[in-house]
Amino acid sequence: MATLAPTTDHPVSGAYRVDISRGRNIGRVSSEWFSRPDDERYLSLTELYAAVRTRADRSTARVVDSKEIRVEARSDSPERLSLIVPGEERPVAPTNWSFGQLCSLVSAPASYLRELPAALAGINLQHGLVAHRAEQVKLYQTHDGRNELRAATGPDYGRYLNSQPVSPTVH
Repeated sequence: MATLAPTTDHPVSGAYRVDISRGRNIGRVSSEWFSRPDDERYLSLTELYAAVRTRADRSTARVVDSKEIRVEARSDSPERLSLIVPGEERPVAPTNWSFGQLCSLVSAPASYLRELPAALAGINLQHGLVAHRAEQVKLYQTHDGRNELRAATGPDYGRYLNSQPVSPTVH
């Protein structure tokens, strides 16, 4: 394994200084960071790694038939959809990503369904799941206070953990 030689013989004694003449300023990066909930903001790769590793440890993957998934629009949260999946006691909240994957599975336009009220989007997605030929779907869920559907993929899809790219060790 190659190691990088230090660029200076002196230890860093102050704040890191950015040379703005090199590279370019992409304001979207900081706005994305500030728009995240507090529990999704990380100040170091170590913090990010710990968070995504913990999430991976608290997640499950299982295969179900697409026809067994039930879509529910709850009256206590009319802007959100929940999924009732076999073997799960509590409803599962789809992420933006997994919602798009489910829509793709049933050939429904996710961008259009996102514009609809949850109840109407739920009816359309449910129709797609019921009318769709029975197909096995691998569901990746997290159980860390919120019961979330993180991904809905094909049954043979391999898993690549978010912690792998930021791991302090090479896999």
